[in-house]
Amino acid sequence: MISYLSRRIIQSALILIGISLITFALLYLLPADPVRQIAGRSATPATVESIRRQLGLDQPFLVQYGRYLWNLLHGDLGRSYIQRSEVSQLIAARLPATLLLMLGAIVFELLIGLTMGLVAAVRRGTRTDQSLMVVSFIGVSAPQFVVGLLLLYVFAVRLSWFPIGGYGTFSHLVLPSLTVAVMSSGWYARMMRSSMIDVLRQDYIRTARAKGLARATVLIRHALPNAILPIIAMIGIDIGILMGGIVVVESVFGWPGIGQLVWQAIQRVDIPIIMGVTLVSAFAIVLGNLLADIIAPLIDPRIKLR
Repeated sequence: MISYLSRRIIQSALILIGISLITFALLYLLPADPVRQIAGRSATPATVESIRRQLGLDQPFLVQYGRYLWNLLHGDLGRSYIQRSEVSQLIAARLPATLLLMLGAIVFELLIGLTMGLVAAVRRGTRTDQSLMVVSFIGVSAPQFVVGLLLLYVFAVRLSWFPIGGYGTFSHLVLPSLTVAVMSSGWYARMMRSSMIDVLRQDYIRTARAKGLARATVLIRHALPNAILPIIAMIGIDIGILMGGIVVVESVFGWPGIGQLVWQAIQRVDIPIIMGVTLVSAFAIVLGNLLADIIAPLIDPRIKLR
């Protein structure tokens, strides 16, 4: 276990360095000039060059990246060009809201997706199976802003069950979480259906049925723990995707998370914030996958860490 974790930590560190290099290079090659955003349209060329020197943006790419990487290794994500605050503080202020939304979305997408996939697998080949897969396909294909606006109109405007927007209570969390979950639950449903069908064909399932065990017991105690293993890996990937990929949902519902923060940074070419959110999301993906690999053997002892 220790050797496995050591290798994974080294691999994760190399992955994060690679992501930082690629992201930094892409931002360096952007035609947009962050100095112009800071100085304003009426700034003189002398003022623009002075700001560029102060920020170190007049240095070659390798010098800029080397300085950023050195600061990053010391836990410094830089300072926002526009807000003049530490990026780590800005992300830390927005992180609780994003983590709460991420948790709510994962709970809803698992409840919806696993239930749909399980029912579809048990009723394979029937109209129920076909209908659920059509619904999952629609959920995967539907744009998030359309789903969000539709949920707002039905449940907030027409029925007045939930608030239109805001942050702070459970009722504020439900609609944004459902909006994110609708798309992801379709993937979980299709994965769960495929995995469950494969498990139901195994000999130990036939043996359990031959012993006279109830159908629910066979599904829950024997089939589900094995069928759910691919889902754990998907959750690990979802953690990072949700961390930085729910910009639209946060904008529709006025949710103060890091997705909204990075969207504002992109509009202003605030490179330190873009880099910081990208690395935090990448770290979340790496950490999520590592946790998924560690948890999988706990569910199924036949899986070994190597």
